[in-house]
Amino acid sequence: MSILSLNLSETGAQGAVLVLGGARSGKSRLAEEMLTALPPPWVYLATGRAFDAEMQERIEHHKASRTEKGWQTVEEPLDIAWALKTYAHLPVLVDCLTLWVTNMLLDDQNVEEATQRLLDVLQERLAPTILVGNEVGLGIVPENALARRFRDETGRLHQRIAAQAGQVIFVAAGLPLVLKGKGL
Repeated sequence: MSILSLNLSETGAQGAVLVLGGARSGKSRLAEEMLTALPPPWVYLATGRAFDAEMQERIEHHKASRTEKGWQTVEEPLDIAWALKTYAHLPVLVDCLTLWVTNMLLDDQNVEEATQRLLDVLQERLAPTILVGNEVGLGIVPENALARRFRDETGRLHQRIAAQAGQVIFVAAGLPLVLKGKGL
């Protein structure tokens, strides 16, 4: 069991946890530990798309590891609000918000509208929700307009979710730092 735990008395957005960190920081592992501390079943809402063979291998590896542990995987690259509403009564881990924004930008979707739908659905959730995102705004300013837009969209998304979530955790080098909510 993780040293961080979910408050089962909170529902809606206050029952949501936002876990941020860099690539390979340990954020997904922490999120999985937190959710699996609850009784199953658990839903893994995967937003990744396989645009090449390497990504396809990553996706297959992750799916196989979750299946062995009893996760129900739902692959939804765009309409995560729909998926969260569909599974409103089950604990859900969304991994990850960053790929979700990528998918929306590549498909020319309205990120602001989708973000608002996500926030609205989080208010209605009956079970805990953990959302994982890469904190991409800590590095240098990107050199092209699309990359800058991506950085800006993810930053705004994280801020809006953090404002509503009951707990926000930043992970670096596998170590969690509670930014909001109950501490360690």
